[in-house]
Amino acid sequence: MKWITRARPKIDRIACPWLIKRFIDPEGEIIYVPYEEVLVRASELDAIPFDIPNVEYTHYEDQCTFDYFLKKHQLKDAALNRLASIIRGADTDRHDFAPQSAGLEAVFSGLRHDIADDQQLLALGMVIYDGLYNWAKYLHKQKHTDGPVEQRLIEVYHQYLKTKGDKKPPSWTKELKEMIQDQIDTNMSLSLQQASEELEINPAYLSREFSKYFENMSFGDYIRKMRIEKAINLMGTTTHSFTEIAYLTGFSDQGHFSRIFKQHTGQSPSEYKKSLAKK
Repeated sequence: MKWITRARPKIDRIACPWLIKRFIDPEGEIIYVPYEEVLVRASELDAIPFDIPNVEYTHYEDQCTFDYFLKKHQLKDAALNRLASIIRGADTDRHDFAPQSAGLEAVFSGLRHDIADDQQLLALGMVIYDGLYNWAKYLHKQKHTDGPVEQRLIEVYHQYLKTKGDKKPPSWTKELKEMIQDQIDTNMSLSLQQASEELEINPAYLSREFSKYFENMSFGDYIRKMRIEKAINLMGTTTHSFTEIAYLTGFSDQGHFSRIFKQHTGQSPSEYKKSLAKK
């Protein structure tokens, strides 16, 4: 079977061919032509057009063509649903849909900038989507900071970020701090949109109903509570400093951590730790 769409693909027009060849039509031929030629060439070649207006395989409301392929071909796969959220966010500039959306858009924008051959771009895209699918199927619950990596982050903090006196830290410390923060944030990266996709529940409904079943808290407040509970556990089971605990629980700095901690417990971290020592 032949499938045809607009030339110069980037996200959806590479994701859909990947889905076609991996799950729908393994021997399918993917054809890219200029936008104004798609329907004419589709008729000439007896090909199925996709990802253009006024055809069956296209965008519907806030969903992209990849979503329609899943629905049309009844592909019931949790990993594909995770991919759909990432692809939709990247293809519609709604990076709040999934944390990975911004990275996916950046990768394909960069590749398209350098590669003029659409079939070469598709070949690379097939490899990228294979990797993303494997992550979504087998590794999406794995945290980058699990295990010994946490300790390594603390070592990096002591080695590079802890400065003495009033000496201004070198410029690279800010970049390193941001890199560490990015990794720490992956411990609590679940968004309301991701949760709604995983549960197959409308995000507006989930947001409205969430507090009824989670201690009368909003999604954001509940996530902050989880961070504080992790901090309390670290305070009772490790010798980490408050600054280290702030880093390991995803807070931007010790001041931010202390403010949120007191809001939740009624005590500052130091007061709370002293109370633990008395028990």
